[in-house]
Amino acid sequence: MRKCEWCGVTIVYKNGQARYCTSSCRVKAHRAAKKNPIPHQMLEHDRWIRRSRSKVPLTIHNTPASSTDPTTWTSYTEAAASTIGSGLGYVLGDGIGCQDLDHCLIDGQPTARALEHLSNYPTNYIEISPSGDGLHIWGTANEQPGKVQVIDGLNIETYSTGRYITITGDVYQHGTLTPL
Repeated sequence: MRKCEWCGVTIVYKNGQARYCTSSCRVKAHRAAKKNPIPHQMLEHDRWIRRSRSKVPLTIHNTPASSTDPTTWTSYTEAAASTIGSGLGYVLGDGIGCQDLDHCLIDGQPTARALEHLSNYPTNYIEISPSGDGLHIWGTANEQPGKVQVIDGLNIETYSTGRYITITGDVYQHGTLTPL
């Protein structure tokens, strides 16, 4: 069964492709995406941190943050308002995970192997990584140890707990959190 991408209610419509349970949820989701492309499910969790230019996790008070210590995390609003470090990060967990594809963009375009992999995630929110040559595919995932794979030369790292991933706001593909 599918769940509404906005409110999480189980969708019982005959249309198995429905993304929202009601037109109200669909409208809310589209309006929210115009204001901020980051999926609302991530914005609702207090799992946000700041990061240094070299990707060291920081609190909004400029002390070390930890991907395993919730006392060092904050809300999206507070993290986004902070000027500490050079950007944002999201601590994975609570059913939210990320795939990190390294060195898969050449002059801003995905390699053939990356395009093939991305075709498995047509509705996921995807950002360009801080390096400018990688992608972060965001989605739902059960908490489990991280996995690193190299498939036909494409480096795919999948994490769902105990890690944080940088947030750039440099959207490659607008979307939501669907299963990884």
